Amino acid sequence: MNNSDRALQDLLQRERDHECEGFGSAKLCVRLVAVAQLPTRFGEFRIAAFWNNSDAKEHIAILRGDVIDGEEVPTRLHSECLTGDGLGSLRCDCRDQLETALKKLADHQRGLLLYLRQEGRGIGLINKLRAYALQDDGMDTVEANLALGFRDDERDYAVAAHMIQSLNVRSIRLMTNNPAKVQQLQGYGVQVHGRIPHVIPPNDHNRFYLETKARRSGHWIDFSGKPHLAEQSDPVRVEGIAEPDSPGRSE
Repeated sequence: MNNSDRALQDLLQRERDHECEGFGSAKLCVRLVAVAQLPTRFGEFRIAAFWNNSDAKEHIAILRGDVIDGEEVPTRLHSECLTGDGLGSLRCDCRDQLETALKKLADHQRGLLLYLRQEGRGIGLINKLRAYALQDDGMDTVEANLALGFRDDERDYAVAAHMIQSLNVRSIRLMTNNPAKVQQLQGYGVQVHGRIPHVIPPNDHNRFYLETKARRSGHWIDFSGKPHLAEQSDPVRVEGIAEPDSPGRSE
């Protein structure tokens, strides 16, 4: 057992009786309950399961190297997508996002991916399929959610913030194109020290979906598939915290 494994096992023992006031309006509390090795086609990882006091959903963390007490740990928040992750749907870019994130993290000495049980941007699988049906009839993804009585995005990243805290990660560099993830994590006290663009070129089936997220939800997506490179004339900014409006700005 190496030092990273030993640290995780020690943390697992300390978490056994963990209780706290919780995060967010739901007072969400999570507890680390299991850790194991996870060899994958992308590289060697460890997988950690978290219990929570709010519902029966089990969230997981996929760890590369030693993230405990880490600073500026490359981190990806990935929301569950059965149709994309499991079935290879081309209506979204979720599977490509997941696989690309794991490949990127495997190239780092350490990194973290949180797999969150927030199907359909928080509306659940059945409602996501209902939204698909409305999109088949001509609505965009935002219009479909609103027609079903939901907001554009129902996800709450309190569980992710607590998982990061539970792993004693001091600060992260967030792998995302979604400004709401940055803002929510910072609001829950996570130290986000920068953003790593997560560029996935669109296909013929998901281009309109991605364009809608850029146009209506403010996601930073470059439809050329190339990351934006700062020029001397660009305003000074902290990467990923605030960016000017642009023609194309996913998760």
